[in-house]
Amino acid sequence: MTQGPAPLDRLQAASPLKTPRAAAVAGIVFSVLLIAALVLLRVSTPADAGSPGAWLAASGRRTAVEVALGLVPFAGIAFLWFVGVVRDRIGSNEDRFFGTVFLGSGLLFVAMLFVAAAIAGGLIAAASSRQAGHPGASTLALDRNVTSLLLNVYAMRMAAVFTLTTVTIARRTRIVSGWLSAAGLATALVLLVGVGLTAWVELLFPAWILALSLDILVAGPRDEAGAAGTPLAR
Repeated sequence: MTQGPAPLDRLQAASPLKTPRAAAVAGIVFSVLLIAALVLLRVSTPADAGSPGAWLAASGRRTAVEVALGLVPFAGIAFLWFVGVVRDRIGSNEDRFFGTVFLGSGLLFVAMLFVAAAIAGGLIAAASSRQAGHPGASTLALDRNVTSLLLNVYAMRMAAVFTLTTVTIARRTRIVSGWLSAAGLATALVLLVGVGLTAWVELLFPAWILALSLDILVAGPRDEAGAAGTPLAR
């Protein structure tokens, strides 16, 4: 008499989720949306934090900023999905220390990204309201400085920690290509110490996530032999 498949086998056969492909798609969506949002913000707002807000009266620029801010929530959702499926890709090789830093830095990055977008969105909403007058120069400067600090100083530092942790896990479990580990290390160091040199440095993080996602997509599903990897040393 032929025995039926084991319960675990039936569960795996019924599961439609393919983790590597899900991670790749989520990472690509996050990278494209965040790069588009950052580029729109940089080309539509003045470089000087204390410059007058006359640009808010230009409907084209204001609309571009609104579109950029509208992309941020979807980028954050895709990033959270990316974090979840990458942790699943690591599997039993995940170390509690590195797993905590990996997850915590990712959550903090998204939280500060959302706060910065909310502050900027509130200013745009106030400027667009006919009942409220245009914000003064001091208000614009404060808003711009707060959002700049949240994005450039805090969120990008968390992105650097996230990248460093991902690189450490990737090197020890061999879940990605070696050149991506080296590129991630360089990206993290630039984000830690060189983010103030130019605003375009911020694009390094989503660009590296894009490269990582494409690598995961090309690699495809892990086999059982490759899934074991090398346990992380404590």
